[in-house]
Amino acid sequence: MSQEAYRILEPETRNSAVVFASPHSGCDYPEWFVRRSLLNAHSIRSSEDAFVDMLFDSAPEVGAPFLVARAPRALLDLNRSADELDPALIHGVRKVGHNPRIASGLGVIPRVVANGRPIYHGKMALDEANRRIDTYWRPYHAALAELLGGAHEMFGRAILIDCHSMPREAVENASRTSGRRPEIVLGDRFGAAAHPEVVDEIEAAFVEAGFAVSRNLPFAGAFVTQHYGRPSRRQHAIQVEIDRSLYMDETRIEPHSDFETFRARLRGVIARIAEIGRPEERPLAAE
Repeated sequence: MSQEAYRILEPETRNSAVVFASPHSGCDYPEWFVRRSLLNAHSIRSSEDAFVDMLFDSAPEVGAPFLVARAPRALLDLNRSADELDPALIHGVRKVGHNPRIASGLGVIPRVVANGRPIYHGKMALDEANRRIDTYWRPYHAALAELLGGAHEMFGRAILIDCHSMPREAVENASRTSGRRPEIVLGDRFGAAAHPEVVDEIEAAFVEAGFAVSRNLPFAGAFVTQHYGRPSRRQHAIQVEIDRSLYMDETRIEPHSDFETFRARLRGVIARIAEIGRPEERPLAAE
């Protein structure tokens, strides 16, 4: 397990309290992992937030750092707590209460990929699970905590944009007042992870770019927003989910012909979000 856990795209001058992060776009699949899996090299990618790292890579150009995971989600899920261990997958783990994510096979070491397809035959040793957590999870979260701490020190607050993508089918039945299917879902854990005025500004950035936006349904945020969202301490965490069909062929896991057009459209949103964290902005009175 010598693979690097993450990379950070740093701005030449950091002038925004915003930190962008992508925990699920990692696509460095170790050969030993693919060989061990029941899945082939293509199907194992089905739970990956493919190309999200490319979509948000303009963040440094507008003064904000961008933290990108290298390890794939099928290997280890960085949007889970380190103690969300699955007793159905890992020897020596006892079931404690009911955790719906673990029960569905989506703990910190996933048992399944999209559509519930199993990754392994049999169980793994607890030592192996702990090695993955020590190798990938802890370094990533240490880096994220440092970036947020740096933002707080420099600007008096921190705004985490946790970047994700969602399958088209996840929003097929979702609806808005306008009747438009949401293309972007913002998750702030129903107000617990970010101040409403901050989320309002982020939503406005997407709406002004012509996107249909909903909040918290069907995704309100998971471990990252829950753990890092501390609005009373002027640290806000917002999960951004983007409909994958807007920029990629979900079956082939390839960018489609509109990818660069979509990417350019998103660049404007990223720039607008970075503006929210500029030091010259007045602090929110209610924070």
